[in-house]
Amino acid sequence: MESLYRVPFLVLECPNLKLKKPPWVHMPSAMTMYALVVKFYQFLLHLFEAISLGAQLGLLCHYEMSREVVAQVCLGVIVFLIIYNYWFLYIPYLTWLYFDWQTPEQGGRRSDWVRSWTIWRYFKDYFPIHLIKTWDLNPSHNYIFGFHPHGVLVAGAFGNFCTNYSNFKELFPGLTAYLHVLPFWFRCPLFREYLMSSGPVSVSRRSVCHVLSKEGGGNISVIVLGGAEESLDAHPGKFTLFIRQRKGFVKIALTHGAYLVPVFSFGENELFKQVSNPEGSWLRTVQEKLQKIMGFALPLFHARGIFQYNFGLMPYRKPIHTVVGRPIPVHQTLHPTPEQVEELHQTYMEELRKLFEEHKGKYGIPENETLIFR
Repeated sequence: MESLYRVPFLVLECPNLKLKKPPWVHMPSAMTMYALVVKFYQFLLHLFEAISLGAQLGLLCHYEMSREVVAQVCLGVIVFLIIYNYWFLYIPYLTWLYFDWQTPEQGGRRSDWVRSWTIWRYFKDYFPIHLIKTWDLNPSHNYIFGFHPHGVLVAGAFGNFCTNYSNFKELFPGLTAYLHVLPFWFRCPLFREYLMSSGPVSVSRRSVCHVLSKEGGGNISVIVLGGAEESLDAHPGKFTLFIRQRKGFVKIALTHGAYLVPVFSFGENELFKQVSNPEGSWLRTVQEKLQKIMGFALPLFHARGIFQYNFGLMPYRKPIHTVVGRPIPVHQTLHPTPEQVEELHQTYMEELRKLFEEHKGKYGIPENETLIFR
């Protein structure tokens, strides 16, 4: 069934595919039949194109621009209620919001119904996205998944840990993943409910500690360690990771005894091209200043369009392979010293580099390419 489901995408990846006329087509009795076959073939192509277009539009509307667009729509609804004197309709929600404000810091409020929307199946199969396990994880422990790289879209993290269409439950039975995102997105009324329903929670220290403090184990904090800053270096064929100064997650792991697991998403940086922005350029300087002000980065990216393949904001259809590495055992230390943090941090970077080197050849990365830690 999976191969049949991919047919629309495979056909569209071969737009120049043509039928070769067999030698018997010139026979008068066969010409009519051949014409019908060609017409039917063209009909199937148009049908598959319509299905693919619907998937692309859904992808664009429900993920790539959803945070910005849906957040603005939610704010627009609130403004509408106030301007047209329907503000009293907003009062019950505002009251409830006051008591519910800390939910993103306390494990969120996920909905299996939202996580099972068919649009997420289209999203997964658009690239497609794959989750690969290299090691069994004991559900009696808690874990921190360090996700790399950030890329522009963070598609691998969302597709694998925020929808019910990945094989996460089959690969890691007894475990529940929580993807941590910027707290900024939970400050927008109404939109926060939409976001939490997929499973994301805040990336604040309090939120991570809440997930890892749950008794019985079986919880995973998925943290995109490079953050927004790393997205500015998400160029195809480049593997620059901002991790040398990221040590807070190590200290939290030691405090709670959570095992560290490096995760590398091959193909994440191939989804978009960015305007050249080397360190020290005026564009990079402006981007970094805006990031400090707003809290999130603004990479100038482009890829393909919906009706053409040369330019647009749709991501390229490149396969994403999210590889989950070997867990690093961590003994609980309530008050870790700087030396302990540094030692575990070095071990994590070594395991991450080893994971990349062991699997890069499988996904078309040249042997001379290596990770750059910053």
